[in-house]
Amino acid sequence: MVCITVPATSANLGVGFDCLGMALNLYARFSFECADELSIDGCDPRFCTADNLVWTSFCNTLTELGHTPFPVHLTIDSGIPLSGGLGSSSACVVAGVVAAQILSGRAYNQAFTLDMATQLEGHPDNVAPAIMGGLVSSFTAPIDTSAAPANTTDERFQSKVFSTHFDVCADLHFITIAPPYEVRTADARRVLPATVPFEDAVWQMGRVVGVIEALTSGNMELFAAANTDRLHEPYRKQLIADYEHLRTCTLAHGADGFMISGSGSSMIAVTHEQKTAEALMSAIRSSYPNYWVRDLRATQSGVQISPAAP
Repeated sequence: MVCITVPATSANLGVGFDCLGMALNLYARFSFECADELSIDGCDPRFCTADNLVWTSFCNTLTELGHTPFPVHLTIDSGIPLSGGLGSSSACVVAGVVAAQILSGRAYNQAFTLDMATQLEGHPDNVAPAIMGGLVSSFTAPIDTSAAPANTTDERFQSKVFSTHFDVCADLHFITIAPPYEVRTADARRVLPATVPFEDAVWQMGRVVGVIEALTSGNMELFAAANTDRLHEPYRKQLIADYEHLRTCTLAHGADGFMISGSGSSMIAVTHEQKTAEALMSAIRSSYPNYWVRDLRATQSGVQISPAAP
């Protein structure tokens, strides 16, 4: 038996499209126990099937490690909203990858977990902070294929994930808003342009570095200046009905910045003042009483492994 605890994550962080991600102090817990047949509980019945992402990630990882998949009793206790943008699917993938290592008798390997989870999820921006904690900048790059088996198509021998970890300033409040509707990732990708102007690429590059410095130092003047995205938010905000009103509302109540979390529909307002955080929470809840709203902090710890309770 083993329990895997994975933090929620927010990807992109405005200008860090597909490269930045941050772990938040909101968690999903997954308990695995070897069993005679697969059983899943603790989540919506539609997810208690053999298509469950935790289970498929667990099986794929066992196969990658050279083991025949074996059944488990999986219990899921997740506080991460399913509306999109807070890494609920990445938490499932990471949990499955980590549990497969432990229950197959291997030691936890962070590098393997990062590469395997990225292969399963398709990109590292959410899985990397879920694994490493804190603020993480990631990219994939080709590696030397001379050691690869002949004619292999295995992605492990073609590219590697490189992730750089930063500690986030402990004073920052991330007021997180999850509407009661989803934005499908496929739709959020579909609305993006196929190409961007050269000047937008240059605009973005300098601001990514600025956002990293602002989030690590707590310099909110720098964050407010740098957190203006041109690559994805101008297009994706059209899929989020309340984006413009919430942005105007939060900035009017003193937020230092406002951004879409991941591809949406969740959004985050950022401040370094407790009083401002309280004012933001009150204003949002007053206008949107049915929305999920939390004052979250960054967590410097990623995935955690512990014995499951009997």
